[in-house]
Amino acid sequence: MTSNVTIPVLVNGKPVDCISSLDRGLLFGDGVFETLAVTGGEPRFWLRHLQRLAEGCRRLGLPLPDASRLRDEAAALLTGNDACVLKIIMTRGAGGRGYRPPGKAQPTRILQLHPWPELPQECADSGVRVCLCTMRLGSNPQLAGIKHLNRLEQVLARQEWDDPDIREGLMLDGGGCVIEGTMSNLFVVSGENLLTPNLGRCGVAGIMRTVMMELASSLGIAVSVCKLQPVDVEQADEVFLTNSLIGVWPVIGLGERAWSVGRVTRQLQERLSKLETEGTAWQH
Repeated sequence: MTSNVTIPVLVNGKPVDCISSLDRGLLFGDGVFETLAVTGGEPRFWLRHLQRLAEGCRRLGLPLPDASRLRDEAAALLTGNDACVLKIIMTRGAGGRGYRPPGKAQPTRILQLHPWPELPQECADSGVRVCLCTMRLGSNPQLAGIKHLNRLEQVLARQEWDDPDIREGLMLDGGGCVIEGTMSNLFVVSGENLLTPNLGRCGVAGIMRTVMMELASSLGIAVSVCKLQPVDVEQADEVFLTNSLIGVWPVIGLGERAWSVGRVTRQLQERLSKLETEGTAWQH
């Protein structure tokens, strides 16, 4: 059975917008996904996203997706589209009621195109305010870093505020360390150093997070992955957030603490803008 497609979608290569009610991605969150920014009709950092998708599949024991097939399907969906969001989802497929995976998985492969979200330019130019969430991230090194389909922690954290002046919430782990935003990775500048939380036990290792660390190193900025407490964030000289869609958002407020948009943040924004205009996006 098929349904009318309201957004461009391919399920296992076919233009339908439905999956089995027994799909393990639906029943158990048994799968992984990637969200890619598309500009000029091309997905940004395509190869990096494919590498993380493959790592997620490896960790969950899912068959690896065929890279050529994914590219062909993505290219077909992107025809005639300029700026949008490409989402790739891989699940273990249909497999019955119990937790035990089927002996031979028949994965479900879903590609979706979504409209470009409303991201005011002022967020990148003037910065954003953030809050601390009370919802904590659970610790699980086996799942840390990958974008698996279990996002309930982020969903519940995002329910905690509805103030339109607050654009993001910072999430802590069970030990009280700041790990990430609900949809973003966190960086702080302390003196001459760029610091970002250790994601060895929880959190998502964002593609843009890796890009930022590489760009910072190219600028001669020392980068450290470490434990960060809320007080470390509050005492930082600069704070900013990253993800594949927002790029870099300076943080200008957390509670009573206020910051100006700093020099390092601006340098990294400029380097990212230059990088995104160079070469072919499919090859990044």
